[in-house]
Amino acid sequence: MNTKNLREITLVGVLLGMFITVIFTTANVYLGLKVGLTFASSIPAAVFSMAFFRMFGKSNILENNIVQTQVSAAGTLSAVVFIIPALFFVGYWSGFDFWHTFIICAGGGILGVIFTIPSRIELVEKNKLPYPEGIAAAEVLQLGEKKGEQNIGMKEMLFGTSLAGSSIFLSQGLKVMSDGVEWFFNIGRAIFQIPLGFSLALIGAGWLVGISVGVAIFAGVILAWCVLVPILTSLHPLEGEIADIAMSIWKDQVRFIGVGMIGVAAIWTFIKMLKPTISGLSQSFKFSTSNQKDIPAKWLLLGFVAIVALLIAVFYDFVSSASFSPLVTWSFVLVSSLCAVIIGFLISATCGYMAGLVGSSSSPISGIGIVGVVLLSLCVLGVSKIFSLELTDGNKQFFIALSLFATSIVFAVATIANDNLQDLKTGMLVGATPWKQEVILMLGCIVGASVIAPVLNLLYEAYGFVGHLPREGMSDANALNAPQAVLMSAIAEGIFKSTLNWSSIGIGAILGVLCVVLNLILEKRSLSLPPLAVGMSVYLPPIVTIPIFFGALLALIAQKQVKKRSIRCNEDVQEAQETFKRRGTLLASGLIVGESIMGILLAGSIVASVSAGGDGDIFEISGIPTFFVHIFGFAFFISSLALIYFYLTKRKQ
Repeated sequence: MNTKNLREITLVGVLLGMFITVIFTTANVYLGLKVGLTFASSIPAAVFSMAFFRMFGKSNILENNIVQTQVSAAGTLSAVVFIIPALFFVGYWSGFDFWHTFIICAGGGILGVIFTIPSRIELVEKNKLPYPEGIAAAEVLQLGEKKGEQNIGMKEMLFGTSLAGSSIFLSQGLKVMSDGVEWFFNIGRAIFQIPLGFSLALIGAGWLVGISVGVAIFAGVILAWCVLVPILTSLHPLEGEIADIAMSIWKDQVRFIGVGMIGVAAIWTFIKMLKPTISGLSQSFKFSTSNQKDIPAKWLLLGFVAIVALLIAVFYDFVSSASFSPLVTWSFVLVSSLCAVIIGFLISATCGYMAGLVGSSSSPISGIGIVGVVLLSLCVLGVSKIFSLELTDGNKQFFIALSLFATSIVFAVATIANDNLQDLKTGMLVGATPWKQEVILMLGCIVGASVIAPVLNLLYEAYGFVGHLPREGMSDANALNAPQAVLMSAIAEGIFKSTLNWSSIGIGAILGVLCVVLNLILEKRSLSLPPLAVGMSVYLPPIVTIPIFFGALLALIAQKQVKKRSIRCNEDVQEAQETFKRRGTLLASGLIVGESIMGILLAGSIVASVSAGGDGDIFEISGIPTFFVHIFGFAFFISSLALIYFYLTKRKQ
C-alpha cells in the first residue's frame, strides 16, 4: 500500500482523537476502579475514527492510525488508577489533586514514550516479536481500507454501548433492577456463598480476556467461597448474621490469602520472563534512533531533562508539606524522584519487550506495581534510617504516601511502555511515520492525564470507595472496589507499620505455588490456568468476578457455534472465525464503554443533586419490592446474554 502522499497529523484527526480519548480514558478509569481491569482501546478507537471520517466521504489509513495511537496511549495511561487512589486509602489525600495527578500521569507517560523510542528499531523493525495487539490493530485499519463503505464494526460497538448503558441506567439510575444477587447459606458452622453479578461491562471484559483467564477466575471464586471461607468460619465461629460473618472472615483473612497468591504469581511471572527481559534490557541500551524516522536524540534528551525537572518540582511540592529540614526534604525529593525515574526506565524496557512477546493485555502490570511499591518503600525507608527519623504515626503516614506517590510515576512509565511499541508496530505495518506517532503518543498522555483526576473525584463523590464513603447514609452497594489500589496501600502500610496479616499471606503463598505448579502441568497439555487470575479472584468480591467468567464462557460457546455453522454452510472457517473475533471484540468494548459512560453520567447527576441539597437519587423509582428488583435484574441479564449470542452467531456476516 502506497502511503507516501497521505496526510497523517491533521487538525480534525487530533481533535477527534482528543474526543475519543476523553471517552475511553473515562471508561477505563471506571472499569479499573470497579474491578481492577482496563481494556485495550486501539481497535475500537480505529473503528470509531474510520466511521467518523466516512461520514464526510473520506478515509485515510494513516489519519485513522494517528487517532488510534493517541487514544490507545491515553486509555493505557488510565491504569495509573491502580495506584493513585492508594494515597486516598492511607489517609494522606482527602481528594485527588489535579496538578499532582496530572504531572504524575503526563510526565510519567511521556517518559514511557521517551524510554521506548531508542529500542523501536531493535524491538519493532529487526526483532520478530509477535506484537498481537499491534498487528491486530493494523489488520483492522487495513480491512477498513479494503471494505470501503461496508460495515467495519461500528454497529457492534453501538449495540454493546446501548445495551450496557440501558442496563446500568435501569439498575443504578431508576433502580428498578438489581446489579447482582448474593445467597449465603451454612452447612453446620461452615458458611458458603453463591454470587451472581449482572454487570454487562464485566461480561465484555470476560469476553476480551478469554476462557483461560475466565476459568481461572471461576476457580478462585470456588477456592474462596467453597473452601477457604467455609473452613475458616467453621474453625472460628462468630455471632451474628451469616452474611456478615462470612464477609468479615473474607475481608480480614481470605483477601490476604489472595495477596499471597498474587505476590507469588507476580514473582513467578518475572522468573519465567527473566531471559527475554534481560534480552529486552540489553537491546534497549542500543540507542538506535534514526533522525529520519524517530524524534531526534537531542530532542529526546531535552524532553527527558525537562520532564525530570518537572517531576522533581512536584516531588518537592509533595515533600515540603511534611516540614522536614531543607537537607532532609531535598534528600527525600532527589532520592524518591530519581529512583522512580531509574526504576521506571528499567521496567519500561521489561514492559516493552514483554508486551511485544505476549501482548499488552498479558503483560503483568499488577506484578510490576507490587515490585515498584516494595522497592520505592525500601528507598524511602533507607533515607529515613540515614537521618535517624523516628517512625511516629505522622512520619509513617508520610513515608507510606511518598512511596506510593513515587510508585505512581513508575506505573505511568510502565503502562505507556507496555503500549507504545504496540502502536509503533501498527504504524510500521500501515506505513506511518514513527516520529509523528511518537509526538501523538505524548499528546495522548497529556490529554488523558487531564481527564483522570476530575473523573476520580467525580466517581468518589458519587459512589465512594468500599470502606471510604464521602457522605453519611451511603451504602457500599454501589461503591467502587479499587482493588489494585487497596492492595498497593496494604503492601506499603505493611512495610512501615508491620500490619500485614503474614499468616494468611503465607497460606496464600503456598496456594500460589500450587497454582503455579498446576499451571505448568496444564501448559504441557496446551491448557492454562493463570495463577495471577486465580489470586485476583480470591482477592476481589465474587459478585464482581463471576460475570467475567460468564463473559469468557459465552465467547467460547459462540465461537464454537460460528465454527459449526461455517462448516455446515461450506464457508471459509478461518475467515468466519476472524470476522467473529473482530465483531466480538468490538461488541465487548462497546459493553464496557456503555456501562462506564452511563456510570459517569449518573455520577454527574448524583453530585449535582447533592450539591443542590438533594439526596442524589433523582431518577429512582421507589416502592418496588426487592424480590421483583432481583427478578428483573436476572431476567434482563439473561436476555442480554441471549441477544449478544444471537447477534454474533446468527446474524449474516
